Amino acid sequence: MPTNHSYNPDNLLSSLIAKLNLKNDAALSRALEVAPPMISKIRHRRLPVAASLLIRMHEISALSIKDLRELMGDRRDKFRISSKQFKQKQA
Repeated sequence: MPTNHSYNPDNLLSSLIAKLNLKNDAALSRALEVAPPMISKIRHRRLPVAASLLIRMHEISALSIKDLRELMGDRRDKFRISSKQFKQKQA
């Protein structure tokens, strides 16, 4: 596992490509069943790795979610959800 503690989606994507013996990002997008621009946007840090995509990565790679998160530099032990996210908007 990498020792760099900063967010790096390139490492996650490149590690998946290597583990799955794929040629490139286009092959990874087909394996993950997502559009190729999504992989590009994640690689260029314009789009975060969504939970649903992380689960899909787990399904096709057999890597644990924890290992996948470590590959991209996410070292949080817990995710904290703000109570603001559950409040309904007033009309």
